Amino acid sequence: MTLTKRIIPCIDVDTDEDGEPAVYTGVNFEDLKYTGDPVEMAKAYNESGADEFVFLDITASAEGRETMLETVSAVADECFIPLTVGGGIRTKEDIKETLRAGADKVSINTAALQRPELITEGAEAFGSQCIVISVDAQRRFDDEGEHYVTVDGEECWFECTIKGGREGTGRDVIEWAKEAEERGAGELFVNSIDTDGTKDGYDIPLTKAVCDNVSTPVIASSGCGSPEHMSEVFTEADADAGLAASIFHFDEYSIEEVKQDLRDDGIPVRL
Repeated sequence: MTLTKRIIPCIDVDTDEDGEPAVYTGVNFEDLKYTGDPVEMAKAYNESGADEFVFLDITASAEGRETMLETVSAVADECFIPLTVGGGIRTKEDIKETLRAGADKVSINTAALQRPELITEGAEAFGSQCIVISVDAQRRFDDEGEHYVTVDGEECWFECTIKGGREGTGRDVIEWAKEAEERGAGELFVNSIDTDGTKDGYDIPLTKAVCDNVSTPVIASSGCGSPEHMSEVFTEADADAGLAASIFHFDEYSIEEVKQDLRDDGIPVRL
């Protein structure tokens, strides 16, 4: 039986100048612009035919603060599809509290890279299906990597970054993806800093390299600008899910339109 591909809208949440939670959209993890209210957007996406929903607190790790659990709870009250929450999750207790607030899964990046045992602890305590390892990848055109691919005629590797893309780690994304899978991650959420917000398409070389090296489901993220880009990441990279923000936030395409285009391309989706 062929599994359907999932279409997942994502909101990046920060606090506004009044300290209130707000959704922002940027390019290459920078130049963030106000986009809307997280609870209202969650309600709209819940009614839109989305397969899942992702809530990312984009500055919690960099600022060393806790995730906005009150906002998570308010979002969960409006969201009756699987909800993934990420940002600022550092311990098993943080995972517990985030799930208790209404999340179905937690997305972890910085803390997992700093202490990989957290993946195992979370998977053993709450089940692998709850543990999503987020990878904020950036292309590197030097000789420090382990797995190389060709991008625009040049050889590059992908480095894991932390704290919202602000710091490099020296870790090769492919090696880290394999380790995360071995430690019990139930899903990998692959973000490309190089294509983020560009609407020029997903980072196909990055996504394909990860999909080719793990059996864990992979969510492709960053760069989607059209249904064609979704089709490409499913057919060329074999991603299990496509995540997008801008094209849905600004009503360029509806989720129903994207799914219909994918079905017309022969890609199995839930309509």
